[in-house]
Amino acid sequence: MDEISRNFIDSFIIEDLSEGNRCYGMQVHTRFPPEPNGYLHIGHCKALTIDFGTAEKFGGICNLRMDDTNPAKEDTEFVDAIQEDIHWLGFDWGDRFFYGSDYFEKTYEYAIELIKKGLAYVCELTPEQFREYRGDTTRPAVSPWRDRPVEESLELFERMRNGEFEEGKYTLRARIDLESGNFNMRDPVIYRIRYIEHHRQGTKWCIFPMYDFAHPIQDALEGITHSLCSLEYEDHRPLYDWVVNNVSIPYHKPRQIEFARLGINYTVMSKRKLRKLVEEGRVSGWDDPRMPTLCGLRRRGYTSRSIRDFCERIGVSKVDSTVDWALLESCLRDDLNANAKRVMAVLNPVKLIVTNYPEGQSETLTVENNPLREEDGVREITFSRELYIESEDFLEAAAPKYKRLYPGNEVRLKGAYLVTCTGCAKNPDGSIKEVYCEYDPESRGGNPADGRKVKGATIHWVNAADCVDAEVRLYDYLFTDPDPDGQDKDFLEYLNPESLIILKGCKVEAGLAEAPMPEKGKSAEGYQFMRQGYFCLDNKDAKPGHLVFNRSVALKDSFKR
Repeated sequence: MDEISRNFIDSFIIEDLSEGNRCYGMQVHTRFPPEPNGYLHIGHCKALTIDFGTAEKFGGICNLRMDDTNPAKEDTEFVDAIQEDIHWLGFDWGDRFFYGSDYFEKTYEYAIELIKKGLAYVCELTPEQFREYRGDTTRPAVSPWRDRPVEESLELFERMRNGEFEEGKYTLRARIDLESGNFNMRDPVIYRIRYIEHHRQGTKWCIFPMYDFAHPIQDALEGITHSLCSLEYEDHRPLYDWVVNNVSIPYHKPRQIEFARLGINYTVMSKRKLRKLVEEGRVSGWDDPRMPTLCGLRRRGYTSRSIRDFCERIGVSKVDSTVDWALLESCLRDDLNANAKRVMAVLNPVKLIVTNYPEGQSETLTVENNPLREEDGVREITFSRELYIESEDFLEAAAPKYKRLYPGNEVRLKGAYLVTCTGCAKNPDGSIKEVYCEYDPESRGGNPADGRKVKGATIHWVNAADCVDAEVRLYDYLFTDPDPDGQDKDFLEYLNPESLIILKGCKVEAGLAEAPMPEKGKSAEGYQFMRQGYFCLDNKDAKPGHLVFNRSVALKDSFKR
């Protein structure tokens, strides 16, 4: 392995694969285990990139496993969406797709094994009571049920499975160490009673294993060599190891390695909080383009390349940190700058009349699709007497450093001619109705025949005769506070009222009427609206004859490299 590309996870794996060590001669085998209780977001993307990417790097394999051991919020809708998002990012699990619930029977058998070994017991303490018995750093925990006879625990555990007790009446606890300095080892609950329908198992089960018990068993049963997880599970690693070392799984014992979670400013990553935004109608859904979900980012116009580039740039570390959202935008901007076609769109239109251009005449101009990609070729646009320009590209009176249209000033119309402003007409309310100019017929392409230098700006335009109406949605940060999820904060108080601005009556090039509609689960084609930013068709609301464009990212890069 190239030393430059090695991170601390790679170093651990290389050590494990070396001769005489725990994985010598084995194939690296990882897994990505999302809980199907919501949509994947950019934070999950780091984890899945590490899980799938590490397997790829070492020529190994990666399983996809739905962690559906807690059925409260789980649904097949989320299962399907998770698979779609992972495929969109360019990863695949082949035939290695599993559910945690596939192992319910086996996990139950291992729980019985622990009871028989004297390593688990049925407890009657409520969570509140156990907190009282749990002790603190100066005194050990105690449990009045810790020495319950094995046969009694076996009988009660079977009756728990049979549905004879109400929720909360009993739990099954691992019998480990009531004096441990790691409170996760002080006889943690490994099974609880829940009367709730499971999205796959129905009502077959009314007891469910806790994640800390089920997960290591699932890893071991699947032959996982390296269980890569976020740093929050570092304190749980001793329990992970205790489980796989005390049940009789006849497979290689996996090794857990933790990495720092991804935090990004101006957003929240908690699925519970994201669900709250959806359920309370604060956003239009999980795929709202302001959400950090992968389906939301895809709808906004983010590409899989840009997100994978982002994950590569932030790297893998052992220290939690918060990344600037502007870095993610910068990755998208770099990708779209290289690959997006250039088009002209006027978001706040005002009519520009070229008074000396012959009425009824029209001509065709040839322009590049992308100056950075010769293979993208050229396209044709039309020019005539009446055009649309941005309202901000005209001032009735000159202003300092203003180089666009005002009476007497000459500017370039992108790819067309030089024009000189001659005046304007107003509506009764004082707003600008029309702007007037004259063009130089000898300046086609923007280059005057006499070679004179033009100090005015180059502005974009569309032909009023054949341009197409469109709705344009401008997105900003969902929150006004860079840390809306901070301690003692109510994140809902920081929602940005200007996170979405909808512009109707925008004018776009005629060719965009034939733009391909986005396909489900795929990125929409990105366009650079000249001088405006990068945009894509909305994958839900755009239809032929009804164009709706989302701004993916602005042109200006605010990320400080």
